[in-house]
Amino acid sequence: MQAKRYLLSAGGTGGHIFPALAIADALKADNPDNEILFVGALGRMEMEKVPAQGYRIIGLEIAGLQRKISFQNLLLPQKIWRSITNAKKIIRSFEPHCVIGFGGYASAPVLFAAQKLNYPTIIQEQNSYAGLTNKILAKKAKAICVAYPEMETYFNPKKIRLTGNPLRPNILESTSKSQGLQHFSFTGSKPVMLVLGGSLGARSINSWLSQNCDLLQKTFDIIWQCGSYYFDYYKHLIQNSIQILPFIGEMNLAYAAADIIVSRSGASSISELCAVAKPVVFVPSPNVAADHQTKNAKALVNKNAALIIKDAEMFEKLTDLLLALNHDFEKRNMLSANIKTLAILDAPSRILNEIKKYEK
Repeated sequence: MQAKRYLLSAGGTGGHIFPALAIADALKADNPDNEILFVGALGRMEMEKVPAQGYRIIGLEIAGLQRKISFQNLLLPQKIWRSITNAKKIIRSFEPHCVIGFGGYASAPVLFAAQKLNYPTIIQEQNSYAGLTNKILAKKAKAICVAYPEMETYFNPKKIRLTGNPLRPNILESTSKSQGLQHFSFTGSKPVMLVLGGSLGARSINSWLSQNCDLLQKTFDIIWQCGSYYFDYYKHLIQNSIQILPFIGEMNLAYAAADIIVSRSGASSISELCAVAKPVVFVPSPNVAADHQTKNAKALVNKNAALIIKDAEMFEKLTDLLLALNHDFEKRNMLSANIKTLAILDAPSRILNEIKKYEK
């Protein structure tokens, strides 16, 4: 089998990076001689996460539009122009057989440059809401791999492929609850609540939990992913019934231990939670474009597959909801059963098939 070259662009958050790494692994599994090159944004987490998985990455000097008035916004057009120029140089040098964009600051200039140079491009849209950039780039993309049905509002129906979001490899590892409990040094005498704020952490969720942990730990053992930025601020709260981590690498063990999960509703998180099929309460981030996390969560809530609390109502309602849910076994079983039906476990192979259709 002839080896091919693939250029992958993703970054900013784990929601973009982990699916891209899963596809890189799938491409390597298909042919170990395939060459993979990532393009990311300088200073963002992909510049650390991608090399840690053994892949080469080149960083572009690019950033997003600041929501408040900022001098940085004045520099954005220059950064975009420079990033497109540099992306064209990278593409001409690497000569990929296909370019795949997963979202993030660097993805747009890379796909735009590839399309201008007539290289085949594929978009992997993780969310139930498509942003303006992907809607524009989709016009010249060969295929748009989506995780949610009914995306015809945003894309040409002929190009849409329902593939699901690729999951981190260890999510699907067979892991028992006892293994999870042992890993986090819990005895199993109390149910376990897993609290996730996304790969970067969530300030409001951290604040809520810090104020309510004394009450909650009377009922639950708690696994708390607070984010690396917040870890030093909260690590003093660690005790036998509360494990606080900046980032959870062994997510399969955390999911296995958990009985109830509190989570942001980024696309990758939702895909993982569908696969592990545990009762989940979503607290969508209010600080994302077009409130897409709320749209992601409601796609599950509307199917009785999850619960939702607004970020602004978290301090008032979330603790009572969790305590009530802990005792409502019928609702927990219903949520688990319904969310499991939404899981797509073979997303990498589906996306790999689309890449092979359109690569040079």
